[in-house]
Formats: sequence, C-alpha cells, structure tokens
Amino acid sequence: MKSAIFVKSGQVAVAEIDKPTILEEDDAVIRVVRSCVCGSDLWAYRGDDNKAEHSANSGHEIIGIVEAVGSDINTVKPGDFVIAPFTHGCGHCAACRAGFEGGCQSHTYATNFSGGYQAEYVRYTHADWSLVKVPGQPSDYSEGMIKSFLALADVMPTGYHAARVANVQAGDTVAVVGDGAVGLCAVIAAKMRGAKRIIMMSRHEDRQKLAIEFGATDIVAERGEEGVAKVLELTNGAGVDAALECVGTHLSTETAIKIARPGAAVGRVGLPHTKDVNMGDYFGKNIIFAGGPASVTTYNKSVLLKAVLDGEINPGKVFTATYHLDDVNQAYQDMHDRKTIKAMLTMD
Repeated sequence: MKSAIFVKSGQVAVAEIDKPTILEEDDAVIRVVRSCVCGSDLWAYRGDDNKAEHSANSGHEIIGIVEAVGSDINTVKPGDFVIAPFTHGCGHCAACRAGFEGGCQSHTYATNFSGGYQAEYVRYTHADWSLVKVPGQPSDYSEGMIKSFLALADVMPTGYHAARVANVQAGDTVAVVGDGAVGLCAVIAAKMRGAKRIIMMSRHEDRQKLAIEFGATDIVAERGEEGVAKVLELTNGAGVDAALECVGTHLSTETAIKIARPGAAVGRVGLPHTKDVNMGDYFGKNIIFAGGPASVTTYNKSVLLKAVLDGEINPGKVFTATYHLDDVNQAYQDMHDRKTIKAMLTMD
C-alpha cells in the first residue's frame, strides 16, 4: 500500500509499505477515505524538528471505513464509517472520565496518539472507545460534509479545546492568536460557547475572510507589541476575557498572555516550539494557563459531530485545496507557502 514518508527537511514522498494488520486485541484496521496535512506536520518539514530522515511521517488525521477489528472491539465493526481521532483514550481512567483523553492514564504516550496516517490503510490502536462512528457511508454525504468530518479528527476539537480550557462563557470577549486551521476552528468554538466579541489576530486576507464568516467580529493584523497594543485598544485597555493560543511559538504565547486581562484564562493548544515563556513574569496578572492535546473523542461524541450533522457548524471550510496522496509533497509545500490553509488528501 502507499504511505507518505518523511524523506528530509523540505521533502516528503510516497513509498510502498506493508498493509497493516491487527496486532493487539483492541486494534482496528481502517481503510482511509480522506487524510490531510496538519500545521504541526510542518515543523519537521521546515527543519524545525530533529526528525530522522527516511522515517515514518507525522500525519495523524483521517476518516475511513473499518476493515478489521480485534476481539476486544465492541463499538464498531467492519464496514462502519468512522472519524479516527488523533487521541486514543480508554474512556474509563480518571483523565478520560474528566474529558482529557490526551493524557489517558491507561495507555503509553506512544500508543495514545496517531502517526503515519497519510496512507491508504492504518492500524488504529485502542479503538474501542476512541473511534467515533458516523451514520451511514461516505457516499451519503456531500464533499463539504466529508471535509467537516475530517476536521473532527483534530483541528475542530483542538480549537474547541482551546475555548473549553480557557472557560469561554456567554458574553465574553475572546482573542484568537493564530490564523491556521486550528485558530479558525477556535473562532467557531468561541462562538458556539457564546462569546459576544471574537478578535482574530491574522495577517492574511483569505484567513481573515474565513474567520469573519466563522464569527470573528474584529481583525488585528499587527504582530508582537503592535498587535498587543491594538487588542488592548479594542478592549479599552482592559484586555480579553480569554485568549486562545493556536500556534505554539514563544511570540504567540507571550502575545496571548499580554492581551489577557488580570484573572483571564489562556487556552494553549499550539504544539509548543521554540523558547517557552517565563510564567513568573506574569505572576501579578493572576493568569489562568491551561491546555494540551485536545479531547477529540469527548468533544465529538458530546457536541461537535451533532453540530456538523445538524448544519450548525462547517469547519470543513478550512480545507482550501485537495491533493492526491501521490502529490503529498506539493500539499506540504503549498501549506508552507501559505497558498493553502489546510490540505486534504484523497486516495485511489
């Protein structure tokens, strides 16, 4: 079967590898219907991660059809159409029961997260609770709905996670730092949770337009101290009730903290890269600081899948270009060059 591999910085390619099989009793093998490229995949592509050449690729977002299941799987069966969250929680440990399956206490880090999923088939570990079944089959849905289901494998729940851990409430003023797919989905999430004002920090017109369509009320194009000053100006010097950090850099994290009012919360879901901040510098502001891997299964089962099925949200609009798996390197390059917000991958 075909699978994307990481060749070296600036290059991914497609290779022929063995089709996966059931190895553990709680495994599922899934035929991939759609995969995609995540902003976090670009860290290695840009050379910012010390990733080994000619290694498995980091892609981790798919929807597909269950092909085979282990003997411990009771919730899905071959032929089911599923969203495959990048988190693989157990559903019964203290972390999962609290809705934080990204820190599942029953599984090791290595088996609790997806990887190498830009492929025609994948082996999905710990599948019984974590897989999310979609009614019917892919052929029952429009391409727009298919894109939104794919967004539920990561970016929409991750944007929702930022809003949840920042405790966004009805009537709040919220700022989103980062205009990638996660940041745009964080706009959707803030609106779902009742935010009255949503400030999107974005320098790119196509992303600004989509943010406004999703519910943003203000756009701040400035960065750094100028961006902080602009947000403070928009809030009459007070700062925002919640800042959603969706990038993972030192600058984006410091920006989120500086624009938050005293006692506000920062929801941090950008995968941390580069030098981290010194939280002691912001001790006097009583900032609430939370975040980590999203609770994908929890959010999909409780609120997000229904919202997509009911037409209340359309996160699939973050996919602005579609590529065949054979053209995966072009998908990466176009995202790196900001020609594409988020790239979707199709199979044969």
